Amino acid sequence: MLAIYTDQPPTYDDILHLFPIVFRRRPGHREFTLERSAVVGWRSGRSDGPGGHGRSVDSMTESTPTVPRVEIPGTDLKVAPVSLGGNTFGWTSDADESFAVLDAFLAGGGSVIDTADMYSQWADGLSGGESESVLGEWFAASGKRSDVVLATKVGAIQSAPGLERGVVDRNLDDSLERLRTDVVDLYYYHYDDESVGIEDQVATAAALIESGRVKRIGLSNYPPERMREFLTLAAGSAAVPAAIQPQYSLLARSDYEEGYGLVAEEYGVGVFSYFSLASGLLTGKYASREDIAGAAREGMAAGYFGDDSADAPDPFAVVEAVRDIAAEHEVEPSSVALAWLIAKGVTAPIASARTVEQVAPLLAATTLQLSDENISRLDSASTGF
Repeated sequence: MLAIYTDQPPTYDDILHLFPIVFRRRPGHREFTLERSAVVGWRSGRSDGPGGHGRSVDSMTESTPTVPRVEIPGTDLKVAPVSLGGNTFGWTSDADESFAVLDAFLAGGGSVIDTADMYSQWADGLSGGESESVLGEWFAASGKRSDVVLATKVGAIQSAPGLERGVVDRNLDDSLERLRTDVVDLYYYHYDDESVGIEDQVATAAALIESGRVKRIGLSNYPPERMREFLTLAAGSAAVPAAIQPQYSLLARSDYEEGYGLVAEEYGVGVFSYFSLASGLLTGKYASREDIAGAAREGMAAGYFGDDSADAPDPFAVVEAVRDIAAEHEVEPSSVALAWLIAKGVTAPIASARTVEQVAPLLAATTLQLSDENISRLDSASTGF
């Protein structure tokens, strides 16, 4: 059920912007279908809020986004089972586009936003800190910091890399300043620093938490054996990691399933996968290698193609399977790729959105139920990755 009261009916863009979970757009269609019942009240009058743009659409007084919540193991923190990646902020999305994406993600029921101090130093003319700065501007403008589970990372910014305690401490302060907040909910060591012993890394993590500037620690891009050492040494202390952030997707399975997944199960930590959509390949918008030529993510996607041997796994065979299953469920391919990760036990896979239209398929994954047959087909298609 849907009730809207307004002098002028809301546009499709208004609907998609404010209710990305209530409404779904079928692939290749402009029309929206109602996913679940909702009651929405609109007051007449000008709106300067998200989706209003000065129209009569003023405010949402009641809605029922039903994105579920999952608990990060070992904590009392419950989060939406899809995370919004912040790597596009200040890179492929300007401030206005980023703000609109963030508004839509929160309005649709999302909660975890993931960034890093080094985003987006890989792009020409950028040096890191851009994503955190945009996110901090949005916190200041929206007042929504308390609605977000904020994750950022340290250790890879080119101006001050590594995990030596003084470096980490200064970089944390820089991140907090850019983010315009006084605390990070989940602070990842972005990469292992083998020049710093694990015992010292644990001690630094404990000091950060004791300072009140960090609530929980996470680990990303550590060799599994070093990750185990960290988890063992930190066990029972405030510095024990709450989460790990490995690469995992239908096009990158073996390292996780043969390594990081076993660590997560053994130590009972949350898993927040990155490159969950394989640098855009699993969105279904690319049907061949030529299609991605010249795209901003071309360099990141290149690693999925392997060599030209006859027995090399074909990423586009996986994309085809994802597309077929998406058509079966009348959802976008990205929803299927993320739902597969959720079905595999990932706490909240990370995926980014450059535009508001890309937000809805991310959140739709949280309620998409893939059949055993769907999962088996995806497993089979992605064997070799």
